[in-house]
Amino acid sequence: MRVQRKRFPHVLLLMAGGICLFVSGCAAWRIGQSVELAKRSEPLQHMPIDAKVKLLIVGDSTAVGTGATRGQSSLAGLLAQQYPRLLIENRARDGAKFADVVRQLDGQARFDIVLVQAGGNDVIRMGDLSSSQAAIERVAELARKRADVVVLMPAGNVGNAPFFFAPVSWLMTKRSRELHGHVKDAAARTGAVYVNLFHERSDDPFVKDPGLNASDGLHPSDAGYRVWFSELMVQAQLGARLTPARPSPE
Repeated sequence: MRVQRKRFPHVLLLMAGGICLFVSGCAAWRIGQSVELAKRSEPLQHMPIDAKVKLLIVGDSTAVGTGATRGQSSLAGLLAQQYPRLLIENRARDGAKFADVVRQLDGQARFDIVLVQAGGNDVIRMGDLSSSQAAIERVAELARKRADVVVLMPAGNVGNAPFFFAPVSWLMTKRSRELHGHVKDAAARTGAVYVNLFHERSDDPFVKDPGLNASDGLHPSDAGYRVWFSELMVQAQLGARLTPARPSPE
């Protein structure tokens, strides 16, 4: 019995080490997957000659469409398919934080709608979210100078992404909740529309259906972007505003 007691702590250490190696290996593999997905993704542009509505998209990899198998399956691509006379200028870049989105809004061109998809990198990179709050406010203000309709659509609960394991996932959920609070407040102060994709784990569709996640466990898949598209159309009530961009009558 004495021998077993002496060995027990060593067994625990070996088990803990094995778990750490497993988690590290999974994280490294998923990071590699994210890098590959980002390399293959490009922000979809749509420039119809008979455009009736103009949309500017700014933001991070979720606005680029990283995780989708092709540009047409990204959120921008789904909008272009549904509304072929919708002009889409997409300035989004992989890795962008809200502070980077400020620069994406440079210029004087006017649009009918500005869609901002950002926030995930502010959460993941562990920066001071009070600094992000100031950037969110600035983005909302600049976007209002570009269009009468501004939609702020941050990624959902990053802590629920398969990419993260507890206890890091718990921290990511806490930070996601805080960031969504800042975005909601900025939308209320500037008259923007806030699209809420945040869910607790118990009711998150991306937890209930793993197929909504891309292979890296961080970005949406084609199916995941379709879920986001539905949320955008319902919560932002864009149907009426985009009606002129529907297919031309035969």
